[in-house]
Amino acid sequence: MKINELTDSIDGKIVGNDSFFLNQDFTGRFTFINDSTKGDIVIRHWINGKGIEMAADKEIACLITQNPKDGAIEKAEELNFPLIITDKIELANAYALKWTVNNFSPSSKNIVITGTNGKSTTSHLIYHILKSAGYHAFTNTDSESEFNTLIDPMVSKLISDEINANGKLDYLVIEVSEVQGWLGNLMKNHASLMSNALNPEVGVITNIAMDHIGLVNSIDEVFDEISAVPQAIGDGITILNHDDELVRKLDAKNPFYWSMNDKSCDLYFDDGIYYNDELIIEKRDLPFTSGHFIQNILSAVGACISLNIDLDEIRNAVKSYRALNRRFAKLNDEPLIIDDFAHNPDGIRNTIRETIKLLDDDRRLHVVCAIRGSRGVEINQLNVEALVEVLTDDINLFLSSSNDVVNDLNYVTPKEREVFFDVLDKNNVKYAHFDNLIDCLSEVYGLADKNDIILLIGAQGMDPAESLLQNIL
Repeated sequence: MKINELTDSIDGKIVGNDSFFLNQDFTGRFTFINDSTKGDIVIRHWINGKGIEMAADKEIACLITQNPKDGAIEKAEELNFPLIITDKIELANAYALKWTVNNFSPSSKNIVITGTNGKSTTSHLIYHILKSAGYHAFTNTDSESEFNTLIDPMVSKLISDEINANGKLDYLVIEVSEVQGWLGNLMKNHASLMSNALNPEVGVITNIAMDHIGLVNSIDEVFDEISAVPQAIGDGITILNHDDELVRKLDAKNPFYWSMNDKSCDLYFDDGIYYNDELIIEKRDLPFTSGHFIQNILSAVGACISLNIDLDEIRNAVKSYRALNRRFAKLNDEPLIIDDFAHNPDGIRNTIRETIKLLDDDRRLHVVCAIRGSRGVEINQLNVEALVEVLTDDINLFLSSSNDVVNDLNYVTPKEREVFFDVLDKNNVKYAHFDNLIDCLSEVYGLADKNDIILLIGAQGMDPAESLLQNIL
């Protein structure tokens, strides 16, 4: 492949050396500049002149960027170094993902998972089932869902590194962010671009709800971003949540529906998981029995059935599954401390409702919520309104800005904090707020009796809670 063919494929332009054939120099690996070696291609959102010098010294095949600055173009021309500039970095990363799959893993069966909630647990469970069944599988899912975007070439790098280290893959299980952006700008059709790059045999859409406020500002915009995914799945099978009204509106060529309520679906839950009206997994064998986690299990089981994985293998793997970090994880027994990555309205409502089911006359519930920092007033208003909707008078609420544990990308702004206070005050909800997470956790733990429940919810601002508690318990 010539470098100008790569440039044309990502709507780019090239400065510096445009004369060589990539296949003479390219290792096949897309990566980051610090990780790169001779012959790699680096994709970086921005680059300056010093970065171009570093890339030239490393003898990488070429560098792709969206934002050349501080002498980058001039340095590329001076060093005769191939620099490709594109207006949309996601096109470069989608190209890298497609090239990597086609060249490193052409025979694998590929699964994409997207939706607003539950995609990480669903992806991780599908991966666990496939691994337990003896297949070589790869997933990009991690506990913080950091590797599910086209912002950088991480997924391409991880796939090529896995295959170089451990050989041919049977399955790729790829979590895809349903909405994505960079510096406040929406990456239009992000989920579709990423799904198309993978050419999936099976796709999963968990649900459609509000999150990423600012990038999208209505549920219709979320629907528009997700609605293109079934077209990317094409002739593959699309696993769909029949209980979600918007998911039912998606136009999928080969839909496979599951339900918590409707027994007319091929796969459903009724005090156990049924497929074609036969019980395949007893409720006692489920790793967790809260409603939203059963939904994740149904999505994963539906995907693996569609991949023709043996039902006994699926059952045994579900029984042995252990959840990702911060997915309704128990951190302590007395008092019971539960930690969950509930960070948007649906997640908050579902998690608190599930926790309330654990209460009895001898137990109080203390909810500790980390305000979402640097994510905007709108999502925080929706989050606090969700809190108001599910909290009762006998539940104690504690808020943290987590100034002691977050970086400047997750710092809670005054307006984000004020919208929390305003909504709670208007609804006469009592609360205590702490600037620092360590102070908040210490206060709650000191107030809780051994029979009580402490529920920790929130995104980055609550991530360090488990380690902080080690010095408190």
